[in-house]
Amino acid sequence: MAKLIYVTNVSLDGYIEDERGAFDWCPIDDEVFAFTTDLLRSVGTFLYGRRLYESMAHWETNPALAAQSDLTADFASTWQAANKVVYSTTLAAVSTADTRIERHFDPAAVRQLKATAGSDLTIGGADLATQAFKAGLVDECRLFILPVVVGGGKPGLPTGMRADLELLDERRFRNGVVHLRYRPLGQ
Repeated sequence: MAKLIYVTNVSLDGYIEDERGAFDWCPIDDEVFAFTTDLLRSVGTFLYGRRLYESMAHWETNPALAAQSDLTADFASTWQAANKVVYSTTLAAVSTADTRIERHFDPAAVRQLKATAGSDLTIGGADLATQAFKAGLVDECRLFILPVVVGGGKPGLPTGMRADLELLDERRFRNGVVHLRYRPLGQ
């Protein structure tokens, strides 16, 4: 069975967006970028909320991003190779290949996808990840903790619920970013 992995960047105080909805405080250097690309190589399907999908779609729809360097070309190729499922009630059409829209998050359908997938899945977007956490679907949580305090915004982890986690791995990067890999206990 494939794993469902929540991957996100968060501020030290736990936010993925600041109070303005911005995440431009997430400078990622080449070391972190290459690590992230390697992490995503084993992923066959990305599950996204609409806003995150629209941000990530540029890796396919804007060829200038891939042309910036070998690192960005590698990331773009890795991202484009995976299937994408976008959960949105408002998105009319997708702009990338191998992408489908689902109007509602259905835990049973995601369980089935995990059971039949040949490779791991990631889930992105805090609201979508919260639904997956509450349904007991998240097998791993991979947080990139950035060395910045933004003081408020959108939490990167679910609120209103408890989840006990086991630390599986950690890595510290030269730019102060720390990657933490957890497994929810009881799964």
